[in-house]
Amino acid sequence: MKKLLSLVLALCLALLAISALADVADDVAAGEALTHDELVEKALAESGTFVVYGNTSRIATAAEEFAAIYNITTESNNLKDQEIYTKLRSETGNGAADMVMIQDGAQLTDAIDEGLVINFVPDAVKAILDEADQQPALVHQYINKLFIYNNLGENVPAIKNVWELTDPSMKGNIIFKNPESEKVNMNFLVMCTKEDWAGKLADAYKAWKGEDIDLGEYKNAGYKWVAEFLDNVTFGKSDTSIAEEVSQETAAGKIGLFVLSKLRSSSVLTDNLTVAQYDASANGYAVEPFAGFMYPMYTMINTKATRPYTGMLFIEYLMTQEGFQPWGKSIGAYSPNAEITVNEGDLTIDVWKDTLVMEDADYILNSFEVEDFILQHCQN
Repeated sequence: MKKLLSLVLALCLALLAISALADVADDVAAGEALTHDELVEKALAESGTFVVYGNTSRIATAAEEFAAIYNITTESNNLKDQEIYTKLRSETGNGAADMVMIQDGAQLTDAIDEGLVINFVPDAVKAILDEADQQPALVHQYINKLFIYNNLGENVPAIKNVWELTDPSMKGNIIFKNPESEKVNMNFLVMCTKEDWAGKLADAYKAWKGEDIDLGEYKNAGYKWVAEFLDNVTFGKSDTSIAEEVSQETAAGKIGLFVLSKLRSSSVLTDNLTVAQYDASANGYAVEPFAGFMYPMYTMINTKATRPYTGMLFIEYLMTQEGFQPWGKSIGAYSPNAEITVNEGDLTIDVWKDTLVMEDADYILNSFEVEDFILQHCQN
């Protein structure tokens, strides 16, 4: 009897979950056709605390400003990607997030397929954004991680070709967060092995050495570059600590690969740092074949949301000039909304897309063997 009751209870809970998911999905479908005023009316009719998760510290500022505009009680949580995905799978009830800001397109694709999150594109931005920035998930911003080097001393490592980073003389002088603990870093290295980037790396090798690349044991030039790059890398704890370390007067000859926005930090000695791509653009050349990498930050509605319309209104707000301000006030974050311009002195999103490695979720999702290869070289 107890087993039967347990089975019945489990079935009821499952049916309730399916019903709730369907309700939220219906709300999102309806929400995409609403005007701003209609969306506000629906959001204000909802009750309870509006809960958001984001893997960006500036989510708190955006949430506070949004809450003040609409007089909505809001709770924001700055969490790591994996924590957010875990919570999406485990949390139920009123404590669950209504809306999330999250990165790593490969894991997000899985989350969409599992029915954990639903994409919402506000009617106000549909005509402004490229289709690729709307589906399968709405891109709120692009973030870049760049080769940034210490410009002090006589041996300034002004990078013109990424193969320079594989030279034995660079061993221990490159600092990067371990891809085992930073999924977007892993995605970047995986993308280097994709056929198109591997071909560009082969061309860059010839430009550097004046001869065709000898692959030896490696499948393509991407594998070879990744392995030899990692062999020279020292792993840092965070992008902030890497930026701080590379900027010190004692760090002449050091180079980091970290988020450009860290240059806004008062603890980073920016006068001692040069962004490789800025230097290249100013002097009429390109860093071959890339100057770092760029990845999207997405906004999604949780299928367990208790305030889905509020989540949709917040997403609409985030896509405006005002809502983007917590990120847009400094370098390193780029809105796909062309009406939101970049900061003076920065490069446009189109330039960054042309000079950086971009994520391909489909390729990353099917690259378990590549990840194993990368992890092996992280142990060296």
